[in-house]
Amino acid sequence: MAKRQLSDQPEPMSLSAYLELLMNLTRREVMGRYSQSLFGAGWAIAQPLAMMAVFTLVFARLGQMPSGGAPYPLFAFAALVPWFFFSNSVNSGTMSLVTYRNIVTKTYFPREIVPLAQVGSRLVDLAASSSLFALLMIYYGVSVGRWLALVPLFVLLLVLFTLGVTLATSALNVFYRDVNPVVQIGLQLWLYLTPVAYPLSAVPAAYRPLFLLNPLTGVVEGLRAVLVFNRAPEWDVVGISAALILGLLLCSAILFKKSDKYFADVI
Repeated sequence: MAKRQLSDQPEPMSLSAYLELLMNLTRREVMGRYSQSLFGAGWAIAQPLAMMAVFTLVFARLGQMPSGGAPYPLFAFAALVPWFFFSNSVNSGTMSLVTYRNIVTKTYFPREIVPLAQVGSRLVDLAASSSLFALLMIYYGVSVGRWLALVPLFVLLLVLFTLGVTLATSALNVFYRDVNPVVQIGLQLWLYLTPVAYPLSAVPAAYRPLFLLNPLTGVVEGLRAVLVFNRAPEWDVVGISAALILGLLLCSAILFKKSDKYFADVI
């Protein structure tokens, strides 16, 4: 009898099946976002492009914000590309478990796949806006050098940080639905507390330690250094951001794993 009961239990999905599910959910997100859109993936370019124009007018022309000698539009766009990847991923990822409540409550699979698919689908946006950034570099005559090899490192840190935040917010939003509006307000404020429109060097020394607690500081400043200025990043800033990102990702993964057994009951 015991053997029959054991054999009646559902077989766990294989790793390949989990990967296939992740790819299907990611593809569904991308298609759902752009299939009936007039401009399609062009909206991924429109967001940072419009913000770049506003920042150039407000901060460069009116506020005379320094950009380290680089063309300000290029300076701003280099930071807006990773920022919008992070912001859009967290925005959609926070609601992802609630959005996919049907499969979360009826099918067994690692629930991490749902927010991971949200982050993965935004890689399409990241690629599209990065292509425009490359064109801007050509337009302004900015050449790249050996420091370009560090770009994958900063992209990895960006993705890991985005995933860590998304895991935490998506799990908390299952239990407290007001997490989503709090996240939206927080992201609006977070943009101006990240050196996107201004360099970290413009931050007064008294406030610099607070800005270093923002993991995006090292990512944004690092990408600017290796792409726009063709120089080594500030390794102390990058090291602080990397340590914070890995710590956050670990804590978020633990929080998510301890919470996911209650998702089906609460959703």
